[in-house]
Amino acid sequence: MTVEEAIKTSIEYEIRVRDVYFEAVREAQRPEAKKLFQLMADEEQHHVNYLKVKLDEWNSDGTVTAGGLTTAISSGKVIEEGVDKLREKVGGKPGTIEIQWLRKADGVERETSDFYKRMVDELPDAAKGLFRRFLEIEEGHLALVQAQIDFVTGTGYWFDIQEFNLEG
Repeated sequence: MTVEEAIKTSIEYEIRVRDVYFEAVREAQRPEAKKLFQLMADEEQHHVNYLKVKLDEWNSDGTVTAGGLTTAISSGKVIEEGVDKLREKVGGKPGTIEIQWLRKADGVERETSDFYKRMVDELPDAAKGLFRRFLEIEEGHLALVQAQIDFVTGTGYWFDIQEFNLEG
């Protein structure tokens, strides 16, 4: 795959993920879920806009840089604090709509992350930085979505580490 094709494909992935979150905002019933899904939709739209600029950069001079890509999603520590606050505020389980959208988001985030991994492995060194940065951000998205799934489904896992065991 060429760098130009990789950027165009990235735009398609980011639009797909964004649209999942926009739909989740429309269907979610809990305000907390709507807020999270809107944050994620906005983040993905930022990625689309950024990639379009990078595509123009590539088409104008044949180079692409990774600079300037920011994220609204915090580090794992901040995610953990946010889930702790959510535990204090939310009683009972959220509706199945929210859980369904979290699982759908997990799927598209994983596909997108896998694509960025392939691009880091396959593209020339000059383009790897852009896709490496996207991979870092997508892994943060996956961590956030997985933390939410673990919390709302009560699996007893936190970032894939078992917190408690209900068996003797």
